[in-house]
Amino acid sequence: MPITRDYYEILGVSRDADEDTIKKNYRKLALKYHPDRNPGDKEAEEKFKEAAEAYEVLRDSEKRRIYDLYGHEGLRGTGFTGFGGFEDIFSSFGDIFGDFFGLGGRRSRKTRARKGNDLRYDLELTLEEAYKGKEEEIVFDKWESCDICGGTGVRPGSKPQICPHCHGEGEISRSHGFFQIRTTCSTCNGTGQVIVDPCSKCKGKGKVNVEKKVLVKVPPGVDNGVQLRIKGEGEAGENGGPPGDLFVVVYVKDHEFFVRDGDNLKCQVPISFLQAALGAEISIPTLDNNKEKSITIPEGAQPGEIIRLKGLGMTSLRKGRGVGDLFVQLIVNIPTKMSKQQRELLMQFRELEEKKTREKNKNFWGKIKGI
Repeated sequence: MPITRDYYEILGVSRDADEDTIKKNYRKLALKYHPDRNPGDKEAEEKFKEAAEAYEVLRDSEKRRIYDLYGHEGLRGTGFTGFGGFEDIFSSFGDIFGDFFGLGGRRSRKTRARKGNDLRYDLELTLEEAYKGKEEEIVFDKWESCDICGGTGVRPGSKPQICPHCHGEGEISRSHGFFQIRTTCSTCNGTGQVIVDPCSKCKGKGKVNVEKKVLVKVPPGVDNGVQLRIKGEGEAGENGGPPGDLFVVVYVKDHEFFVRDGDNLKCQVPISFLQAALGAEISIPTLDNNKEKSITIPEGAQPGEIIRLKGLGMTSLRKGRGVGDLFVQLIVNIPTKMSKQQRELLMQFRELEEKKTREKNKNFWGKIKGI
């Protein structure tokens, strides 16, 4: 069952808690509900798992940012599903459990198959590219399983040998007062095995660093922070585990003319005061392959007035939302320099306006006097 409780509440920390406070509180809960201290206690097991998942998210700055913004649903959108069991927890937080006086992970925990690390690639797009969508080949480095040894790290035909230091246990035990402390074997790093005849290509690592090319299909309407998940393009897994995933994070550059507001677009268009007064037909650019769109300026348009053009915004990534609109704000330019003839014409216009105003005032006060 997925965890729905608030991670901050689970660890008993505030939403602005620092890393040290988060780690300190997790250590207390992990020690309290550790399965070795609570054998057969299902409630303690669930609390142990809850605390581990909360700590995994809040200790990671990127996961914590996504959780703060979008909650559990946002994390599931990145592929995060929590831990499958105790072994996942012990493998991830072995450094913490190593201090718990023998309450560490289970033996040979690092020999189990583990999924490879996820990778992140930041992709910058123009607003035009985000509007239309795009296919782009990206290039990045990653660790892949060695094709010579199949990821084992040993020369073909050879086998790893039992670690002579821990005798295959993966851990070293020593007494400390009334307690027994188990620590990871430094010779085999907890695997219980050592490689004496390493692979010539990967030098015993089981992985090789390669340059990878991947074609990314960016859908129309992407916005800043959208993550495109490409399964299996992360780094190679451990001990036969599946590879991680590649997350392509989109960043859209600012546009010189259009401003994005969700799925809508906004722009400002300058017009003359004559166009505002008399009305006009003008053309404005769009993001649709630089095609121009003709719009009608109504007679008597006011400064700051907004004209809405339906369906000329961004394609929505949410199903059923269709396409946004384009909002055009009119900016009326008042001339600062005029010819003598222009000024005379405006003076005549002003006289007509003043006469019109006097007539209105006369009629108004006449009605008041009659009342």
